[in-house]
Amino acid sequence: MFVVTLKKAGLKKVGVGVLCCALVVFSAMLGRYISGRSVMAAAAASGNKIESAQDIQTWFTGYGLDVDAATIAADKVKIPRRWDDSFSAFNGVVQQSGMDLTRYKGKTVEKWTALLPAVSKGDTMSYGVLLVYKKKAIGAYLLEKPPASSPA
Repeated sequence: MFVVTLKKAGLKKVGVGVLCCALVVFSAMLGRYISGRSVMAAAAASGNKIESAQDIQTWFTGYGLDVDAATIAADKVKIPRRWDDSFSAFNGVVQQSGMDLTRYKGKTVEKWTALLPAVSKGDTMSYGVLLVYKKKAIGAYLLEKPPASSPA
């Protein structure tokens, strides 16, 4: 059993200390809540289901990227079950978009690509790539390629 006796000044110091700790904890929780809400808001803004080229266009437009609708194409790709260093680095790029491919190892996903004319430069064409699994966006990145050469 412990007995603590405090004078009025000591009690005030303990109270101020407890109040400061509570303020720090509350600030941290508020920061997590706000950042979580912004990620959820971005996901909600993109629409929960990605099913068509229109959904792809809407998704990229939600991030301020204009899409050439005529260039939207879909493909199927498999995310490797075992990752080497280069695929881990690729996932790092995807993580910059707030998404992560770790849960989708070994899964076949849809890979949607669309030309982003405003981002493209004369010597490179920029494409937005969106990876979709079960109608849900799981990864996004930008891809730059040289323009397709025309046959002579």
